[in-house]
Amino acid sequence: MKWGILGTGSIAGKFADTVNHMRQEGETLVCVGSRKLETARAFADQWGIAEACGSYEDLAANAQAEAVYIATPNSLHYENVRLCLEAGKHVLCEKPFTINEKQAGQLYQLAEEKGLFLMEAFWIRFLPIYEKLLEMIRQGQLGRIQCARSDYGFIAQGARKDRKFNSDLGGGALLDIGVYNIGFMHMITGEEPEFFDSSCHINEYGTDDYSTILMKYPSGCTAAISTSIGMEMPRRAAVFGTKGMVELEDFQKAETMTVKIYGEEEYQVSLPFDINGFEYQIREASKCVAGGHCFSKVWTPNDCVGVMKFMENVRKSWGMKFAFEE
Repeated sequence: MKWGILGTGSIAGKFADTVNHMRQEGETLVCVGSRKLETARAFADQWGIAEACGSYEDLAANAQAEAVYIATPNSLHYENVRLCLEAGKHVLCEKPFTINEKQAGQLYQLAEEKGLFLMEAFWIRFLPIYEKLLEMIRQGQLGRIQCARSDYGFIAQGARKDRKFNSDLGGGALLDIGVYNIGFMHMITGEEPEFFDSSCHINEYGTDDYSTILMKYPSGCTAAISTSIGMEMPRRAAVFGTKGMVELEDFQKAETMTVKIYGEEEYQVSLPFDINGFEYQIREASKCVAGGHCFSKVWTPNDCVGVMKFMENVRKSWGMKFAFEE
């Protein structure tokens, strides 16, 4: 598929690098867009992209691009996705998909009306190790899942700190990276929490830089997550069942997991990335477009909207009204 990239930050560079490694699979980069033409040209030169566009509108109108990967700040996702869908482009949008549930629902409805593919780039859902883990859960190898936990945190510094903390850009730890923790639990349980309790620290920007959330699901499974953009936290996760457990040393970039079936010797499962992990969501997008599908059956609109709804409810419980402004 022929891709355009909207945005030129570090995540856009990772996407560009991935697509360039997938040329034999038919994936190509044809254009990149930024609000400044010189920025787009520099990115295009770095990644071997033929066309640079000096506005998001020019990128969306580019006749060569079949699909657009959106890598702009969180607060711009809604308007950027709408722009590209209105221009007739398939869209893969970085997470968090939008800043609230209502926006997410509107975009999926528009994609369906236009007959275009749309998906949140929740890339870890497509990793081989998670396909294996979910298969084990479905087959009952771990028994009934009773609890799970995950942690993810780092220290945001410099310009990155301003972007990730700034409420006007959809900042805050939960919205920016909490989708990994909450999305992981959604993958494991297949459910939305029926109850939660949380605590957070609000920084000088008025956004959260640390939070802990306890959740209970309709199945009876409980979960605990911690998220931070002000502290270093190992990206560890674990899933506990009545017959066994699984530990992931780095659940956000998982290539291995340790399996412990009770009463048996533990063992490791290793499923390394083909490239860097982004390739699996790109393949899913291209497969769906080739099949004429508007949505993925792996990470569905309901999955995405469910996670958005939960994050919105948590943030609302913290009094973050800005998250719900249109």
